[in-house]
Amino acid sequence: MTDYDPAHVTLNRQGWVADQAKAYESSNGTEYTDRDGYPCLLLDYLGRKSRTWHRTVLIYGRDGDDYLIVASKGGAPDDPLWFKSLVEHPEVHVRVLTERFTARVEVLPPQDKARVWPHLLEVYPPYAEYQEKTDRDIPVVRLSRI
Repeated sequence: MTDYDPAHVTLNRQGWVADQAKAYESSNGTEYTDRDGYPCLLLDYLGRKSRTWHRTVLIYGRDGDDYLIVASKGGAPDDPLWFKSLVEHPEVHVRVLTERFTARVEVLPPQDKARVWPHLLEVYPPYAEYQEKTDRDIPVVRLSRI
């Protein structure tokens, strides 16, 4: 795996995501930690093609000590690129508020997704609309601290 340095990652190209990621990181996790009141984390992952580290901002839920993220892409017909990279490279780096840690990725099987989905809809209600908009089953990913 390519050497990881949180100060040298490629930011998501979407304007607001890059802006929020920069502000979140430069404040050491004390500012810009939510999006319109929804809790956000920073996810650093190894690109499946580029083999370089990338950073994105994602809304998260919790399941015990683990964090849950949703590969919704706003209900688009295809999975987000970050999700495809996680499937190929399941070790990631996470910042939640002031804490940074390494995590292992697990795509939840249907029965586990069904159990946590109501919680994720409480965290971010638009996920229901996103699932209705697409024919794909939107993946839920567990981030477990290593």
